[in-house]
Amino acid sequence: MTKLQSVNYQQITWPLIIGLIIWLSAPFRPAGLSLLAWHMLALFIGTIIGCITQPLPIAGVAIIGLTLGVLLGVTSMTDAMAGFGDNTVWMIAMAYFLSRGFVKTGLGRRVALVFVKLFGKKALGLAYALIGVDLVTSPATPSNTARAGGIVFPIIESLAKAYGSDPQNGTQRKVGSFLIMSAFHGNIATSGLFMTAMAPNLVAVALAQAMQIHITWMDWLLAALLPGLICLISVPAIIYWLYPPEIKDTPNAHAWAANELEQMGAMTLAEKLMGGIFMLALFLWISASLTGLDATLVAFIAVTLLLLTGVLSVDDLLHETGAWNTLVWFSILIFMAGKLNSLGFIPWLSQTMGQALQGISWLWVLAALMLVYFYSHYLFAGATAHVSAMYGAFLGVAISAGAPPMLAALLLGFDGAIFSSTTHYANGPASIMFGSGYITQSEWWRLNLCLGGFYLLVWGVGGTLWMKLLGYW
Repeated sequence: MTKLQSVNYQQITWPLIIGLIIWLSAPFRPAGLSLLAWHMLALFIGTIIGCITQPLPIAGVAIIGLTLGVLLGVTSMTDAMAGFGDNTVWMIAMAYFLSRGFVKTGLGRRVALVFVKLFGKKALGLAYALIGVDLVTSPATPSNTARAGGIVFPIIESLAKAYGSDPQNGTQRKVGSFLIMSAFHGNIATSGLFMTAMAPNLVAVALAQAMQIHITWMDWLLAALLPGLICLISVPAIIYWLYPPEIKDTPNAHAWAANELEQMGAMTLAEKLMGGIFMLALFLWISASLTGLDATLVAFIAVTLLLLTGVLSVDDLLHETGAWNTLVWFSILIFMAGKLNSLGFIPWLSQTMGQALQGISWLWVLAALMLVYFYSHYLFAGATAHVSAMYGAFLGVAISAGAPPMLAALLLGFDGAIFSSTTHYANGPASIMFGSGYITQSEWWRLNLCLGGFYLLVWGVGGTLWMKLLGYW
Protein backbone atom coordinates (compact mmCIF):
# COMPACT_ATOMS: atom_id res chain seq x y z
CA MET A 1 0.00 0.00 0.00
CA THR A 2 1.41 3.37 -1.03
CA LYS A 3 2.01 5.76 1.86
CA LEU A 4 1.35 9.49 1.68
CA GLN A 5 4.45 11.66 1.51
CA SER A 6 5.23 13.59 4.68
CA VAL A 7 4.23 17.27 4.71
CA ASN A 8 4.96 19.36 7.81
CA TYR A 9 1.81 21.47 7.80
CA GLN A 10 2.87 23.35 10.94
CA GLN A 11 5.82 24.79 9.03
CA ILE A 12 3.44 26.25 6.41
CA THR A 13 1.91 28.56 9.00
CA TRP A 14 4.62 31.23 9.11
CA PRO A 15 5.07 31.62 5.33
CA LEU A 16 1.29 31.96 4.93
CA ILE A 17 0.81 34.40 7.81
CA ILE A 18 3.71 36.69 6.90
CA GLY A 19 2.96 36.58 3.17
CA LEU A 20 -0.72 37.32 3.84
CA ILE A 21 0.07 40.23 6.18
CA ILE A 22 2.28 41.85 3.53
CA TRP A 23 -0.31 41.17 0.82
CA LEU A 24 -3.17 42.72 2.82
CA SER A 25 -1.10 45.75 3.84
CA ALA A 26 -0.96 46.88 0.20
CA PRO A 27 -3.13 49.98 0.90
CA PHE A 28 -0.35 51.22 3.20
CA ARG A 29 2.51 50.55 0.78
CA PRO A 30 5.01 53.38 0.14
CA ALA A 31 4.15 55.89 -2.54
CA GLY A 32 5.70 55.06 -5.89
CA LEU A 33 5.32 51.29 -5.51
CA SER A 34 2.79 49.59 -7.76
CA LEU A 35 0.25 47.12 -6.40
CA LEU A 36 1.81 44.33 -8.47
CA ALA A 37 5.27 45.06 -7.04
CA TRP A 38 3.88 44.89 -3.50
CA HIS A 39 2.06 41.63 -4.15
CA MET A 40 5.18 40.12 -5.71
CA LEU A 41 7.08 41.15 -2.58
CA ALA A 42 4.52 39.30 -0.44
CA LEU A 43 4.87 36.15 -2.56
CA PHE A 44 8.67 36.35 -2.61
CA ILE A 45 9.03 36.81 1.15
CA GLY A 46 6.47 34.07 1.82
CA THR A 47 8.36 31.72 -0.49
CA ILE A 48 11.74 32.53 1.10
CA ILE A 49 10.35 31.92 4.59
CA GLY A 50 8.95 28.62 3.30
CA CYS A 51 12.43 27.74 2.03
CA ILE A 52 13.70 28.32 5.57
CA THR A 53 10.95 26.46 7.49
CA GLN A 54 10.75 23.78 4.75
CA PRO A 55 7.30 22.18 5.10
CA LEU A 56 8.36 20.54 1.83
CA PRO A 57 11.77 20.38 0.12
CA ILE A 58 12.75 23.74 -1.33
CA ALA A 59 11.67 22.85 -4.88
CA GLY A 60 8.16 22.04 -3.65
CA VAL A 61 7.94 25.35 -1.79
CA ALA A 62 9.05 27.24 -4.91
CA ILE A 63 6.43 25.49 -7.09
CA ILE A 64 3.69 26.47 -4.64
CA GLY A 65 4.89 30.09 -4.66
CA LEU A 66 4.92 30.19 -8.46
CA THR A 67 1.45 28.62 -8.69
CA LEU A 68 0.01 31.18 -6.27
CA GLY A 69 1.62 34.00 -8.24
CA VAL A 70 -0.12 32.95 -11.45
CA LEU A 71 -3.45 32.13 -9.77
CA LEU A 72 -3.54 35.49 -8.00
CA GLY A 73 -2.73 37.38 -11.19
CA VAL A 74 0.65 38.72 -10.07
CA THR A 75 2.29 37.26 -13.17
CA SER A 76 1.31 35.35 -16.28
CA MET A 77 2.14 31.70 -16.90
CA THR A 78 4.24 32.72 -19.93
CA ASP A 79 6.38 35.05 -17.83
CA ALA A 80 6.68 32.46 -15.09
CA MET A 81 7.96 29.81 -17.49
CA ALA A 82 10.53 32.23 -18.92
CA GLY A 83 12.53 31.78 -15.72
CA PHE A 84 13.33 28.20 -16.72
CA GLY A 85 15.29 29.51 -19.70
CA ASP A 86 17.84 31.39 -17.60
CA ASN A 87 21.44 30.59 -18.64
CA THR A 88 22.76 30.49 -15.09
CA VAL A 89 20.10 27.98 -14.03
CA TRP A 90 21.14 25.55 -16.74
CA MET A 91 24.81 26.07 -16.00
CA ILE A 92 24.18 24.78 -12.47
CA ALA A 93 22.35 21.72 -13.81
CA MET A 94 25.17 20.91 -16.25
CA ALA A 95 27.78 21.32 -13.51
CA TYR A 96 25.85 18.86 -11.34
CA PHE A 97 26.01 16.36 -14.20
CA LEU A 98 29.77 16.93 -14.46
CA SER A 99 30.16 16.26 -10.74
CA ARG A 100 28.22 13.01 -11.11
CA GLY A 101 30.95 11.86 -13.45
CA PHE A 102 33.56 12.27 -10.70
CA VAL A 103 31.59 9.97 -8.40
CA LYS A 104 30.47 7.42 -11.01
CA THR A 105 33.92 6.86 -12.53
CA GLY A 106 35.69 6.83 -9.15
CA LEU A 107 37.98 9.65 -10.27
CA GLY A 108 37.08 11.75 -7.23
CA ARG A 109 38.08 8.99 -4.83
CA ARG A 110 41.28 8.29 -6.77
CA VAL A 111 42.30 11.95 -6.61
CA ALA A 112 41.63 11.94 -2.86
CA LEU A 113 43.79 8.87 -2.30
CA VAL A 114 46.64 10.28 -4.39
CA PHE A 115 46.65 13.46 -2.30
CA VAL A 116 46.67 11.46 0.94
CA LYS A 117 49.51 9.28 -0.33
CA LEU A 118 51.62 12.31 -1.31
CA PHE A 119 51.00 14.64 1.63
CA GLY A 120 49.60 12.55 4.46
CA LYS A 121 52.67 11.72 6.55
CA LYS A 122 51.71 14.29 9.22
CA ALA A 123 48.30 15.36 10.50
CA LEU A 124 48.72 18.88 9.10
CA GLY A 125 49.80 17.49 5.73
CA LEU A 126 46.77 15.21 5.80
CA ALA A 127 44.53 18.26 6.29
CA TYR A 128 46.11 19.99 3.29
CA ALA A 129 45.70 16.81 1.24
CA LEU A 130 41.96 16.67 1.96
CA ILE A 131 41.59 20.36 1.11
CA GLY A 132 43.52 19.72 -2.10
CA VAL A 133 40.91 17.16 -3.12
CA ASP A 134 38.15 19.73 -2.55
CA LEU A 135 40.13 22.33 -4.51
CA VAL A 136 40.60 20.08 -7.54
CA THR A 137 36.97 18.99 -7.75
CA SER A 138 35.26 22.27 -6.78
CA PRO A 139 35.27 24.11 -10.16
CA ALA A 140 32.83 21.59 -11.62
CA THR A 141 30.91 20.63 -8.47
CA PRO A 142 28.28 23.25 -7.60
CA SER A 143 27.14 21.14 -4.66
CA ASN A 144 29.64 21.75 -1.88
CA THR A 145 27.60 19.19 0.07
CA ALA A 146 28.39 16.56 -2.57
CA ARG A 147 32.10 17.33 -2.33
CA ALA A 148 32.13 17.25 1.46
CA GLY A 149 29.81 14.28 1.92
CA GLY A 150 30.48 12.22 -1.19
CA ILE A 151 34.24 12.50 -1.64
CA VAL A 152 36.05 14.01 1.37
CA PHE A 153 34.11 12.79 4.43
CA PRO A 154 34.36 9.03 3.67
CA ILE A 155 38.16 9.43 3.40
CA ILE A 156 38.30 11.30 6.73
CA GLU A 157 36.21 8.64 8.45
CA SER A 158 38.43 5.82 7.17
CA LEU A 159 41.62 7.62 8.18
CA ALA A 160 40.34 8.60 11.62
CA LYS A 161 39.29 5.06 12.46
CA ALA A 162 42.60 3.72 11.17
CA TYR A 163 44.23 5.80 13.93
CA GLY A 164 41.71 4.79 16.59
CA SER A 165 39.99 8.17 16.52
CA ASP A 166 36.29 7.52 17.05
CA PRO A 167 33.67 9.64 18.86
CA GLN A 168 31.98 6.43 20.01
CA ASN A 169 35.07 5.68 22.12
CA GLY A 170 35.74 9.26 23.23
CA THR A 171 38.94 9.36 21.13
CA GLN A 172 37.78 11.88 18.53
CA ARG A 173 40.51 14.38 19.42
CA LYS A 174 43.28 12.00 18.35
CA VAL A 175 43.03 13.19 14.75
CA GLY A 176 39.42 12.99 13.56
CA SER A 177 38.22 16.30 15.03
CA PHE A 178 41.11 18.21 13.50
CA LEU A 179 40.58 16.67 10.07
CA ILE A 180 36.82 17.34 10.15
CA MET A 181 37.26 21.01 11.05
CA SER A 182 40.06 21.50 8.50
CA ALA A 183 38.12 19.86 5.68
CA PHE A 184 35.01 21.90 6.49
CA HIS A 185 36.92 25.18 6.30
CA GLY A 186 38.71 24.07 3.17
CA ASN A 187 35.26 23.58 1.67
CA ILE A 188 34.35 27.17 2.62
CA ALA A 189 37.47 28.53 0.90
CA THR A 190 36.92 26.57 -2.32
CA SER A 191 33.23 27.55 -2.30
CA GLY A 192 34.29 31.18 -2.41
CA LEU A 193 37.12 30.66 -4.88
CA PHE A 194 35.14 29.43 -7.89
CA MET A 195 31.84 30.76 -9.19
CA THR A 196 30.74 27.20 -10.00
CA ALA A 197 31.82 25.71 -6.64
CA MET A 198 28.52 26.43 -4.87
CA ALA A 199 24.97 26.96 -6.14
CA PRO A 200 24.37 30.15 -4.07
CA ASN A 201 27.28 31.80 -5.93
CA LEU A 202 25.33 31.41 -9.14
CA VAL A 203 22.20 32.76 -7.45
CA ALA A 204 24.23 35.88 -6.61
CA VAL A 205 25.58 36.13 -10.17
CA ALA A 206 22.07 35.90 -11.61
CA LEU A 207 20.73 38.53 -9.19
CA ALA A 208 23.64 40.84 -10.03
CA GLN A 209 23.00 40.35 -13.74
CA ALA A 210 19.39 41.45 -13.21
CA MET A 211 20.91 44.73 -11.99
CA GLN A 212 23.12 44.99 -15.11
CA ILE A 213 26.28 43.78 -13.36
CA HIS A 214 27.83 41.03 -15.46
CA ILE A 215 30.28 38.73 -13.66
CA THR A 216 32.11 36.13 -15.76
CA TRP A 217 33.62 32.90 -14.46
CA MET A 218 37.09 34.41 -14.81
CA ASP A 219 36.06 37.72 -13.17
CA TRP A 220 35.03 35.78 -10.08
CA LEU A 221 38.16 33.62 -10.01
CA LEU A 222 40.59 36.52 -10.33
CA ALA A 223 38.82 38.52 -7.62
CA ALA A 224 38.72 35.52 -5.27
CA LEU A 225 42.21 34.22 -6.05
CA LEU A 226 44.27 36.06 -3.42
CA PRO A 227 41.86 35.85 -0.45
CA GLY A 228 40.99 32.28 -1.40
CA LEU A 229 44.61 31.15 -1.52
CA ILE A 230 45.40 32.95 1.75
CA CYS A 231 42.60 31.01 3.44
CA LEU A 232 43.52 27.68 1.86
CA ILE A 233 47.11 28.06 3.04
CA SER A 234 46.63 29.64 6.47
CA VAL A 235 43.39 28.25 7.90
CA PRO A 236 44.58 24.63 8.44
CA ALA A 237 47.59 26.03 10.31
CA ILE A 238 45.31 28.27 12.41
CA ILE A 239 43.08 25.29 13.26
CA TYR A 240 46.21 23.23 14.08
CA TRP A 241 47.17 25.96 16.55
CA LEU A 242 43.69 26.51 18.04
CA TYR A 243 42.51 22.89 17.97
CA PRO A 244 45.55 20.61 17.66
CA PRO A 245 45.25 16.86 17.09
CA GLU A 246 46.71 14.53 19.69
CA ILE A 247 48.43 12.53 16.94
CA LYS A 248 50.82 14.77 15.01
CA ASP A 249 52.51 12.16 12.80
CA THR A 250 50.42 9.94 10.51
CA PRO A 251 52.87 7.74 8.58
CA ASN A 252 50.30 4.96 8.21
CA ALA A 253 48.12 7.22 6.04
CA HIS A 254 50.59 6.88 3.18
CA ALA A 255 50.48 3.08 3.34
CA TRP A 256 46.69 3.02 3.71
CA ALA A 257 46.19 5.26 0.67
CA ALA A 258 48.71 3.26 -1.37
CA ASN A 259 46.87 0.04 -0.49
CA GLU A 260 43.50 1.56 -1.45
CA LEU A 261 44.93 2.77 -4.77
CA GLU A 262 46.35 -0.67 -5.44
CA GLN A 263 42.92 -2.19 -4.87
CA MET A 264 41.41 0.34 -7.29
CA GLY A 265 43.89 -0.74 -9.96
CA ALA A 266 45.02 1.28 -12.96
CA MET A 267 43.01 4.26 -14.15
CA THR A 268 40.09 3.12 -16.24
CA LEU A 269 39.23 4.62 -19.63
CA ALA A 270 36.17 6.23 -18.04
CA GLU A 271 38.34 8.00 -15.45
CA LYS A 272 40.76 9.22 -18.12
CA LEU A 273 37.92 10.55 -20.27
CA MET A 274 36.32 12.23 -17.24
CA GLY A 275 39.62 13.86 -16.31
CA GLY A 276 40.27 15.04 -19.86
CA ILE A 277 36.79 16.51 -20.33
CA PHE A 278 36.99 18.23 -16.94
CA MET A 279 40.32 19.83 -17.88
CA LEU A 280 38.85 20.94 -21.22
CA ALA A 281 35.91 22.59 -19.43
CA LEU A 282 38.29 24.39 -17.07
CA PHE A 283 40.40 25.61 -19.98
CA LEU A 284 37.36 26.90 -21.87
CA TRP A 285 35.99 28.67 -18.79
CA ILE A 286 39.34 30.34 -18.16
CA SER A 287 39.86 31.35 -21.81
CA ALA A 288 36.29 32.61 -22.35
CA SER A 289 37.54 36.14 -23.03
CA LEU A 290 39.55 34.77 -25.97
CA THR A 291 37.15 32.15 -27.31
CA GLY A 292 33.95 34.09 -26.72
CA LEU A 293 32.25 30.92 -25.47
CA ASP A 294 29.49 31.44 -22.93
CA ALA A 295 30.16 29.69 -19.59
CA THR A 296 26.85 27.82 -19.81
CA LEU A 297 27.69 26.65 -23.32
CA VAL A 298 31.01 25.29 -22.06
CA ALA A 299 29.14 23.27 -19.42
CA PHE A 300 26.81 21.92 -22.12
CA ILE A 301 29.82 20.99 -24.28
CA ALA A 302 31.38 19.05 -21.39
CA VAL A 303 28.18 17.13 -20.63
CA THR A 304 27.67 16.41 -24.35
CA LEU A 305 31.17 14.91 -24.51
CA LEU A 306 30.48 12.81 -21.40
CA LEU A 307 27.36 11.44 -23.10
CA LEU A 308 29.05 10.83 -26.46
CA THR A 309 31.97 8.99 -24.86
CA GLY A 310 29.69 6.89 -22.65
CA VAL A 311 31.09 8.21 -19.37
CA LEU A 312 27.54 9.24 -18.46
CA SER A 313 24.25 7.84 -19.73
CA VAL A 314 20.97 9.66 -20.15
CA ASP A 315 19.72 7.65 -17.16
CA ASP A 316 22.57 9.13 -15.09
CA LEU A 317 21.33 12.59 -15.98
CA LEU A 318 17.71 11.74 -15.25
CA HIS A 319 18.63 10.31 -11.85
CA GLU A 320 20.75 13.30 -10.83
CA THR A 321 18.04 14.64 -8.54
CA GLY A 322 20.22 17.47 -7.21
CA ALA A 323 20.40 19.01 -10.68
CA TRP A 324 16.66 18.85 -11.38
CA ASN A 325 15.76 19.97 -7.88
CA THR A 326 18.05 22.99 -8.22
CA LEU A 327 16.74 23.71 -11.72
CA VAL A 328 13.19 24.02 -10.34
CA TRP A 329 13.71 26.15 -7.24
CA PHE A 330 16.49 28.27 -8.71
CA SER A 331 14.47 29.12 -11.83
CA ILE A 332 11.47 30.17 -9.74
CA LEU A 333 13.41 32.22 -7.19
CA ILE A 334 15.43 33.97 -9.88
CA PHE A 335 12.20 34.72 -11.75
CA MET A 336 10.60 36.21 -8.61
CA ALA A 337 13.69 38.29 -7.83
CA GLY A 338 13.77 39.52 -11.43
CA LYS A 339 10.10 40.52 -11.23
CA LEU A 340 10.77 42.50 -8.05
CA ASN A 341 13.35 44.41 -10.06
CA SER A 342 11.28 44.91 -13.22
CA LEU A 343 8.16 45.88 -11.25
CA GLY A 344 10.15 48.58 -9.48
CA PHE A 345 10.58 47.30 -5.92
CA ILE A 346 14.38 46.95 -5.99
CA PRO A 347 14.90 50.35 -7.72
CA TRP A 348 12.55 51.96 -5.16
CA LEU A 349 14.38 50.33 -2.23
CA SER A 350 17.77 51.32 -3.64
CA GLN A 351 16.71 54.93 -4.19
CA THR A 352 15.12 55.21 -0.74
CA MET A 353 18.15 53.76 1.03
CA GLY A 354 20.49 55.86 -1.09
CA GLN A 355 18.73 59.04 0.03
CA ALA A 356 18.78 57.92 3.67
CA LEU A 357 22.52 57.20 3.48
CA GLN A 358 23.56 60.46 1.87
CA GLY A 359 26.72 61.83 3.44
CA ILE A 360 27.92 58.42 4.65
CA SER A 361 30.94 56.98 2.85
CA TRP A 362 30.08 53.98 0.68
CA LEU A 363 32.99 52.11 2.27
CA TRP A 364 31.30 52.22 5.68
CA VAL A 365 27.94 51.30 4.18
CA LEU A 366 29.43 48.32 2.33
CA ALA A 367 31.31 47.21 5.45
CA ALA A 368 28.12 47.38 7.54
CA LEU A 369 26.18 45.44 4.90
CA MET A 370 28.83 42.71 4.83
CA LEU A 371 28.75 42.38 8.62
CA VAL A 372 24.95 42.27 8.82
CA TYR A 373 24.80 39.83 5.89
CA PHE A 374 27.44 37.61 7.52
CA TYR A 375 26.09 37.47 11.07
CA SER A 376 22.44 37.22 10.03
CA HIS A 377 23.32 33.72 8.82
CA TYR A 378 22.82 32.56 12.40
CA LEU A 379 19.11 32.81 11.51
CA PHE A 380 19.37 30.64 8.38
CA ALA A 381 19.76 26.89 7.89
CA GLY A 382 21.46 26.97 4.49
CA ALA A 383 23.01 29.49 2.13
CA THR A 384 20.53 29.36 -0.74
CA ALA A 385 17.56 30.90 1.06
CA HIS A 386 19.80 33.51 2.68
CA VAL A 387 21.36 34.63 -0.60
CA SER A 388 17.99 34.62 -2.36
CA ALA A 389 16.41 36.71 0.40
CA MET A 390 19.06 39.35 1.04
CA TYR A 391 21.70 39.54 -1.70
CA GLY A 392 19.71 41.59 -4.23
CA ALA A 393 18.42 44.09 -1.69
CA PHE A 394 21.84 44.55 -0.05
CA LEU A 395 23.53 44.97 -3.43
CA GLY A 396 20.98 47.63 -4.37
CA VAL A 397 21.62 49.51 -1.12
CA ALA A 398 25.41 49.35 -1.61
CA ILE A 399 25.18 50.73 -5.14
CA SER A 400 22.79 53.49 -4.02
CA ALA A 401 25.34 54.52 -1.40
CA GLY A 402 27.91 54.93 -4.18
CA ALA A 403 29.80 51.63 -3.92
CA PRO A 404 31.40 50.44 -7.19
CA PRO A 405 28.91 47.88 -8.58
CA MET A 406 31.41 45.11 -9.41
CA LEU A 407 33.17 45.43 -6.04
CA ALA A 408 29.89 45.32 -4.11
CA ALA A 409 28.53 42.40 -6.15
CA LEU A 410 31.65 40.29 -5.63
CA LEU A 411 32.18 41.10 -1.94
CA LEU A 412 28.59 40.22 -1.11
CA GLY A 413 28.98 37.14 -3.31
CA PHE A 414 32.02 36.02 -1.32
CA ASP A 415 30.09 36.72 1.89
CA GLY A 416 27.62 34.05 0.74
CA ALA A 417 30.41 31.46 1.02
CA ILE A 418 32.17 32.59 4.18
CA PHE A 419 29.05 33.11 6.31
CA SER A 420 28.81 29.32 6.51
CA SER A 421 31.53 29.60 9.17
CA THR A 422 28.90 30.32 11.81
CA THR A 423 26.72 27.44 13.00
CA HIS A 424 26.55 23.67 12.78
CA TYR A 425 23.43 24.06 10.61
CA ALA A 426 24.88 26.78 8.37
CA ASN A 427 24.95 24.62 5.21
CA GLY A 428 25.03 21.03 3.98
CA PRO A 429 28.74 20.40 4.68
CA ALA A 430 28.33 21.77 8.22
CA SER A 431 25.48 19.35 8.88
CA ILE A 432 27.49 16.40 7.56
CA MET A 433 30.74 17.23 9.34
CA PHE A 434 29.15 18.22 12.66
CA GLY A 435 26.71 15.32 12.50
CA SER A 436 29.59 12.86 12.54
CA GLY A 437 30.02 13.58 16.26
CA TYR A 438 33.72 14.44 16.17
CA ILE A 439 33.21 18.02 17.39
CA THR A 440 30.91 19.32 20.12
CA GLN A 441 28.54 22.20 19.45
CA SER A 442 30.40 24.56 21.79
CA GLU A 443 33.72 23.76 20.09
CA TRP A 444 32.16 24.24 16.65
CA TRP A 445 30.72 27.66 17.52
CA ARG A 446 33.88 28.83 19.32
CA LEU A 447 36.27 27.91 16.51
CA ASN A 448 33.98 29.28 13.83
CA LEU A 449 33.54 32.56 15.70
CA CYS A 450 37.32 33.05 15.58
CA LEU A 451 37.68 31.95 11.95
CA GLY A 452 34.64 33.99 10.86
CA GLY A 453 36.38 37.18 11.98
CA PHE A 454 39.49 36.11 10.07
CA TYR A 455 37.43 35.53 6.90
CA LEU A 456 35.82 38.96 7.12
CA LEU A 457 39.25 40.57 7.27
CA VAL A 458 40.75 38.48 4.45
CA TRP A 459 37.79 38.51 2.06
CA GLY A 460 36.37 41.90 3.04
CA VAL A 461 39.40 44.13 3.61
CA GLY A 462 41.94 42.06 1.67
CA GLY A 463 39.49 41.38 -1.16
CA THR A 464 38.69 45.09 -1.50
CA LEU A 465 42.36 46.05 -1.78
CA TRP A 466 43.06 43.15 -4.15
CA MET A 467 40.23 44.15 -6.48
CA LYS A 468 41.58 47.72 -6.46
CA LEU A 469 44.88 46.37 -7.79
CA LEU A 470 42.98 44.36 -10.41
CA GLY A 471 41.17 47.51 -11.56
CA TYR A 472 37.70 46.25 -10.63
CA TRP A 473 36.94 49.63 -9.06
